[in-house]
Amino acid sequence: MDQERIAILALHFIPGVGDYLVRQLISYGGSATDIFKLPKAKLLKIPGIGEVTAKSIQEGNFFDKAEAELMKAEKDDTEIIFFIDKKYPERLRAIDDSPSMIYVKGNVNLNQPKILSIVGTRQATSYGKKMVEQIIDELIPHQPLIVSGLAYGIDIHSHKAALKNGLATLGVLGSGIDIIYPSAHRDTAMKMVNQGGLLTENIYGTKPDAHNFPSRNRIIAGLCDAVIVVEAAEKGGALITAEIANSYSRDVFAVPGNLKQTYSEGCNKLIKINKASLYTSVKDLEYLLNWSTDKADVKSKSLDMSALKDEEKLIVKFLSDKQVPAQIDELNRQTNLPASILASLLLELEFKNLIESLPGKRYKLR
Repeated sequence: MDQERIAILALHFIPGVGDYLVRQLISYGGSATDIFKLPKAKLLKIPGIGEVTAKSIQEGNFFDKAEAELMKAEKDDTEIIFFIDKKYPERLRAIDDSPSMIYVKGNVNLNQPKILSIVGTRQATSYGKKMVEQIIDELIPHQPLIVSGLAYGIDIHSHKAALKNGLATLGVLGSGIDIIYPSAHRDTAMKMVNQGGLLTENIYGTKPDAHNFPSRNRIIAGLCDAVIVVEAAEKGGALITAEIANSYSRDVFAVPGNLKQTYSEGCNKLIKINKASLYTSVKDLEYLLNWSTDKADVKSKSLDMSALKDEEKLIVKFLSDKQVPAQIDELNRQTNLPASILASLLLELEFKNLIESLPGKRYKLR
């Protein structure tokens, strides 16, 4: 087994060491393996490390657990992806509180060009289910990955509609990868493994306790280009996901509903307070996300870049390949340009009418 991967996983088993601290430790130590070799005095100089955690790291008692966990994953055809891996989803990498490792089962592409999350109430009405089916049907030409939380109501209906229409779909769990919750959705989950997959940040055996679901919601929000809320009461998990998505500068859409329906209150409120765009058809989404299925239109966007500076070409090429708006942090990472120079180049490209700036420090080609 790869000793570095075992060491990273061992860090996750140390009490009090969360996602942020795992990154902090590896950043300071150079590698997870080297962290376990540091003397206590040096460990204590790392922000966030106290006496108890330093002692736990030095004792190194969690390697057996880490090896056992990796063996379980291998036997279960599950991949453990760490934040340092190339396969780690780029959209998640861009957010500050992303999980430092994820468990993935299936054949899903987590860096698929187009990814949408669909969420809503567990008490879905016939109207909500009908809207989910309409949304999925209209999305077929775009072939996006459909993400949801495998819960009752809108979530499971989204997964089933995606499966029915040949779209890949991903269920994000609030439990270990070995515990399907609710168990009534096991058959659907197994179909998803063959047409998408399952994902969690939780170790094997983690039960679907209530405190895991807000964390699960941040992954649903962070993995996608946009979140669509189909039905939601005035309070609930779907609105939490929408709030998180807004904080990540993701586009949020809400399907409007009858003013007298309990499960339309949340959607209508999101639209009213400008926390979500009105969703009436796929055209709303295509406009805001700059999605197109017209090959002629795509071809017309091929640009003559001969007059551009090399640095400008880097930016334009990345935005052209990505096809969806990119955050400035992502542009910074992908182009390796200093922040001040990048900001100046983006402004120049705007003046040249080649790119457009969007809310949340995002940019897209015109």
